[in-house]
Amino acid sequence: MSKEFLDRFLKRKSTNFDSSTSNSKPSKIDLDDLPWDPSERKPISSYHPDQKDEVRRAYLAKGPCQPKSHDFPVRNLSDEDRRFSVKWFESYPTWLEYSEKTDRVYCLFCYLFKEPGQKETFVSEGYYYWNKKDRLKTHVGDNNSFHNKAVKKCEDLLRQDRSIQFSYEKYTDKQKSEYRIRLHSTIIVSKALLNGSLPFRGHDESEKSLYKGHFLELLKLLGEVNESIRKVILENAPKNSQMTSPQIQKEVINCFAQEVLKQIFEELDDDVFSILVDESRDCSKKEQMAVVLRYVDKLGVVKERFVGLVHVKETTSLSLKYAIDELFSKYNLSLTKVRGQGYDGASNMAGEFNGLKALILKENSSAYFVHCFAHQLQLVVVALANKHDDIWKFFEEVSNLTNVVCASCKRIDMIRESQKDKLKEAIGREEVETGSGLNQELSLARAGDTRWSSHYKTLVRLVQLYPTIIEVLEYIRSSGQINVQQRQANGIWKYMKSYDFAYYLHLMKHVLGVTNTLSQALQRKDQDIVNAVEMVNATKQQLQTFRLEGFDSLVKDVASFCDKNEIEMVDMDAEYIDPKYRRRKTNITNRHFYEVENFNTVLDMQIQEIGNRFSEILRLAEMYPHDFNYEERDYLMNELDIYINNIRGDKRFANVKDISNLATMMVETNKHVGYPLVYRLLKLSLVLPVATTSVERCFSAMKHVKTDLRNRMGDEYLTDACICYIEKEFFAKVAIEDVMNRFQNMKTRREQL
Repeated sequence: MSKEFLDRFLKRKSTNFDSSTSNSKPSKIDLDDLPWDPSERKPISSYHPDQKDEVRRAYLAKGPCQPKSHDFPVRNLSDEDRRFSVKWFESYPTWLEYSEKTDRVYCLFCYLFKEPGQKETFVSEGYYYWNKKDRLKTHVGDNNSFHNKAVKKCEDLLRQDRSIQFSYEKYTDKQKSEYRIRLHSTIIVSKALLNGSLPFRGHDESEKSLYKGHFLELLKLLGEVNESIRKVILENAPKNSQMTSPQIQKEVINCFAQEVLKQIFEELDDDVFSILVDESRDCSKKEQMAVVLRYVDKLGVVKERFVGLVHVKETTSLSLKYAIDELFSKYNLSLTKVRGQGYDGASNMAGEFNGLKALILKENSSAYFVHCFAHQLQLVVVALANKHDDIWKFFEEVSNLTNVVCASCKRIDMIRESQKDKLKEAIGREEVETGSGLNQELSLARAGDTRWSSHYKTLVRLVQLYPTIIEVLEYIRSSGQINVQQRQANGIWKYMKSYDFAYYLHLMKHVLGVTNTLSQALQRKDQDIVNAVEMVNATKQQLQTFRLEGFDSLVKDVASFCDKNEIEMVDMDAEYIDPKYRRRKTNITNRHFYEVENFNTVLDMQIQEIGNRFSEILRLAEMYPHDFNYEERDYLMNELDIYINNIRGDKRFANVKDISNLATMMVETNKHVGYPLVYRLLKLSLVLPVATTSVERCFSAMKHVKTDLRNRMGDEYLTDACICYIEKEFFAKVAIEDVMNRFQNMKTRREQL
């Protein structure tokens, strides 16, 4: 009623908005995509009258554009070099804005309430006379200045009880209390569903439906256990204020996500960080780019935090770079603070000239690129298989084996049942231990070139399930209805009954077992690059030791396996017979072939590949020119000497094992204040990314949030839900009252708290 009254009797002031379209429905605008740089914003008067307040609230919610880490350019003013000072943001934190594009400052409040035709330097042109700071104070002026009037209007806009519409709506204390209960209940139910990433909507939400979806059913349950809630929700609430619509749900989810991001950026505290980026398709075939920030918090602990998904229509390096710029602009982050980049090594990411890495390095030379350690380690296996014929044949046969044995549910069930029977017999003979978590059901795992540790897992399962797999192959050989399957099963069976299979199975199982330990360690979020390099060197040394001393133990393991599974052994002292040319003399023994031409060669190639793949990160000992000026670099060596002598005599540092623990201990003992340059150097080392495992985990969460049954989920909804689901540590800390206040301030609400 009040809206009709306003539209009928109150005339709007004339603006430069097109009057011919003022009565038409306003076009939808993306409030999250509003220009962040003050010089790129269009006048408020150019928006539709019904959208102006929404735009104003969106800018007030974001706050002023203050790129504190920007490298401010120098201007020659009055024959002196001058530049903008970051300290001015501290003097005027609520309204002063800086444009990186024009190198000028603006006023947020005056921009939001500037009238058409009104001239204001801090809105239209921008101010850049850095030698006259007093002009900022003059702009604020007295109580009746335009600036302070604009400040008052902004305050009134956020206090919706001051609006004209509210003055015409007569709300009683009872109505306010009931509205608060409804909103509070909606937020509680939303938080419970977000925590488990459960769908909100139901297929049929009509009154006669037996199941209306998680949200309505849980809200109904909440009312059943609390009589005061039941009286004001669902059918007992006003039809225009039930707080259950899909739009309300999405706005509440967005409020939760913004509160989580607020905590993340407070933890970052405008410090240096690294970015970890990767892209993957969701279930609706949209290419999504996940962005994770790696930084050191105030306690000296390494953190990797997910900040959002960005839908990219193309996966070219330019498209990805543009998406990152948009995301950084949205959250007021700066590329100048980036000290590392972590990708999976694809050409669009790590290309030397046109990759995403190169594009970012052009803007920031300190953003060192680190190829994901875990991906590099996986590529070592692939490279080895491609270079060694016998190893290539082994993995090819293993791949064919998984295709044949796992081709149908019936064959997989045969593996499970056969394994179960053998396990019962072994337990009866007391050959295996029993207990909680032991002797779980197993199946043959499929190896993948880009799946970490998948090859090692496959080989371990082959050793465990070997008798069972042989039985399944024999079944396929004898009862297969398709000749192709029979021939495949027969060929694989013959290879698996050979000594070569047993030998390469145990050789690669041991080699991948050594590297698998490294792979698991690299996937830790708090892993630092210094410790990672040491582990790579330790792994190389372990492989080198195995090369020199491990052949005899390997042969014993293979002999035991062959004896247990009725595989014909090979006489190591007999002459080796080449299977391709059986009549041709080789003049070498079997020991020479398996030890020299296979064992030593494979390990040499493995060690060499690890050295080649990880060579570039071993050189990351350069100085950061933008983080230490000339005087600080000169003083750093002296501070290091003093620091080392001090630490050696402090027993609290006796059990420190790596630089991550060292940084944490420095904060605990307050030594980061006494040795700021050393601590800064430690942080720069810790910020460098090691692996993109956090990004991969984000994609796993994305597939859990957006499923085939929820494939129409919008990009903004998906991002907000993923932020809440992934960053549960911060999500659990979000106060319901903060969400309610943010929800109320998003736009004009029908009812007030």
